[in-house]
Amino acid sequence: MAVLQDILYKVNLRAVYGSTALTISDIQTDSRKISANGCFIAIKGQTSDGHLFINQAIQKGAIAIVAENLPTQRSEGVTYIQVENSAAAAGYIANNYYGNPSFKMKVIGVTGTNGKTTIATLLFKLFGKLGYRCGLLSTVQNQIGETIIPASHTTPDASSINALMHQMLNGGCTHVFMECSSHAIHQHRITGIHFTGALFSNITHDHLDYHKTFDEYIRVKKSFFDNLPADAFAISNLDDKRGIIMLQNTPAKKYYYSLRTLADFKGKVLDNNILGLQMSINDQEVHFRLIGEFNAYNLLAVYGAAVCLGEEKQRVLQTLSSLTGAEGRFDYFISPKERIIGIVDYAHTPDALLNVLSTIKKLRQGHEKIITVVGCGGDRDRTKRPLMAEMACTHSDRVILTSDNPRSENPEDIIREMEVGLPAAAKRKYLSITDRKEAIKTAVSLANQEDIVLIAGKGHEKYQEIKGVRHPFDDKAILREIVEMLDK
Repeated sequence: MAVLQDILYKVNLRAVYGSTALTISDIQTDSRKISANGCFIAIKGQTSDGHLFINQAIQKGAIAIVAENLPTQRSEGVTYIQVENSAAAAGYIANNYYGNPSFKMKVIGVTGTNGKTTIATLLFKLFGKLGYRCGLLSTVQNQIGETIIPASHTTPDASSINALMHQMLNGGCTHVFMECSSHAIHQHRITGIHFTGALFSNITHDHLDYHKTFDEYIRVKKSFFDNLPADAFAISNLDDKRGIIMLQNTPAKKYYYSLRTLADFKGKVLDNNILGLQMSINDQEVHFRLIGEFNAYNLLAVYGAAVCLGEEKQRVLQTLSSLTGAEGRFDYFISPKERIIGIVDYAHTPDALLNVLSTIKKLRQGHEKIITVVGCGGDRDRTKRPLMAEMACTHSDRVILTSDNPRSENPEDIIREMEVGLPAAAKRKYLSITDRKEAIKTAVSLANQEDIVLIAGKGHEKYQEIKGVRHPFDDKAILREIVEMLDK
């Protein structure tokens, strides 16, 4: 519970109608979740406008309404607060309501197109091993110490984030590691959170269905660093061509990591094979269990953050060397009999797919075939569909185009849009099989001993969303089941 006037601290107010001395027992941006004596914040979303549900929230017990546009007819006993930006207001209100938990822990945000989940998860695992109690907010799952809380979005809404951080603080957490998606930044879901540090991985083609232009996507990511406090640190990938631009205007202390040039955190890949990475980091040679150059960047980012947080360098490297990555990120196994290598990866952008396929190519010992199963999600950025197909066919020996999460779209239409990007020469390389399980089965049947089968796009997800319904579907479990049948 909190007094309304207290939770309005830092909110840009335009008008107030009614008393702000009310005791608020709940804050929500979803009118369906509001309870007695609650505060409802009406936000204009992509698909619905919370302003249309103000009366519904009042009927369910809301005694305070925060909105950009107030209704002409106001209910007696309800306080109405007009604000400049409801989404930004929700961030500040949520922070205040839950006692500003982010100011009492070390919160590290990770943004970029690829690598967010791995970096955040590795940091969570690393600091756990170093003896701290930590919180994790990621695409795969949210975690408070050992307690796992399933995740529905890369970054939850402002109220949920602060409620989770409040739980983390009460649960004894000293550090929180969280993914910060471009949607969350733009929609002010992380507004008001105090970040001790922030990391930038890279930026490539993604989410143009939402941001419309690549320049706008970059601007949104950059705004995260622009708004950091002066006592924070910011770490960026110097090898990404926008790595310097990201930190251009940040008041935070700047650091860079690189595999290619001098940097605060300099790495070099000495060996990369199925058993892991041999690297030198700031002239210290270390073996890691993760695979691929993209993970070399992730490890550098994690090392840099740990050093900026005051941890002893040698201990950080020693502990990092024992860790595995996030579920569904270059998640592989080798079948005992047929020696087929099965890899499941979340790669759902052209650049992420290129990273994975480039890594696989470097792991090949001879003439092993790379067989890739890939699709594209429905109701998402359509411009990357032909690019995904082209990337798969350019860097694989055989490709099967299939359904990903078609959502409200027809999966056959999505596959047809993927095929547009394929040159005539590629047509002998690929098959189109709409049923994802059949596509995986066909890929395995095409594989000979020691060939590599990549199932790309869904990674850790345990469902396939079709026409608004989520059906159980686990790429890794299905791939393993099919390969094991082959081994019998």
